[in-house]
Amino acid sequence: MTEQLTDYDSPWKEVIELYFPRFLEFFFTQAYAEIDWTRPYEFLDTELQQLEPNAEIGRRLVDKVAKVWLLDGEEAWVLVHVEVQGQYDSQFAERMYTYNYRLFDRHKKRVISLAVLADEQANWRPSSYSYQLGGCRVSLEFPVAKLLDYEQGWEILEQTTNPFGVIVMAHLKTKATQRNPENRLQWKLSLVRRLYERGYSREDIRELFRFIDWIMVLPKELALSFKTKVRSYEEADRMRYVTSIERLAKEEGIVENARESIITVLETRFGEVPSSIVEVINKIEEPSVLKMLHKSAIAIPSIAEFQQVLDSLTSGE
Repeated sequence: MTEQLTDYDSPWKEVIELYFPRFLEFFFTQAYAEIDWTRPYEFLDTELQQLEPNAEIGRRLVDKVAKVWLLDGEEAWVLVHVEVQGQYDSQFAERMYTYNYRLFDRHKKRVISLAVLADEQANWRPSSYSYQLGGCRVSLEFPVAKLLDYEQGWEILEQTTNPFGVIVMAHLKTKATQRNPENRLQWKLSLVRRLYERGYSREDIRELFRFIDWIMVLPKELALSFKTKVRSYEEADRMRYVTSIERLAKEEGIVENARESIITVLETRFGEVPSSIVEVINKIEEPSVLKMLHKSAIAIPSIAEFQQVLDSLTSGE
């Protein structure tokens, strides 16, 4: 198991869209209090491409743009950045400023810029960007939520019924158990039990289970143990909300088909595929990684370059 193969951005994008008001309520109470939640909000992710059309979209940052209505009746924009991979980025504050002013320039509406940082450097807390020249000064200050801070306030996460309590716990424990799959299994089981105990709705249990299962990747043998334990919880409590075994079985079929597709494309384009490549592909469990490799297999010029892509993804294993 390797941290490089953990998909952080897709789960975060999904839960922010699913629980957007609860996201702001948990991390950014002032912004939450100024929005009129009786009126519909709308996500406009195509705006991101228009804000920075020539940028290569990486896998470290989750950007979301939502159009909302304020309590004073004015339309506004909420621009959310989540540094999901948790790495120091010297350009982060400047990017916050750039996206803010470009969004304002395009729509002439006020913009709320917010940032969630998942890095492990306690002192890295970018919250403003500014420069001055010739007597002219421009600046932006933006609220920041640091996930690392919640390690010191774990009881807050345990006590809240806001879905982002469980979400933050899952994210932090995924990072903390990077090299300890047995410990990750125990935390994953504990968080799933918490879903049943906190009184969440059936739909919330399903969605939060999906996030936990998606982000807390386990080696194959431990994943089987996890399924067995979850099934016993469900049967004991007569609460088959998650339907995890059936869903996971379906996902396993998707993973197997994705592996076969990659190998077939490579064989079609380059002839016999080295057994070392086949072995590595067959060990990958994450659909998002397999999807990326499938695209590479279709477009990459040579099997040697495909090997380099594969090595870059699995070098931490």
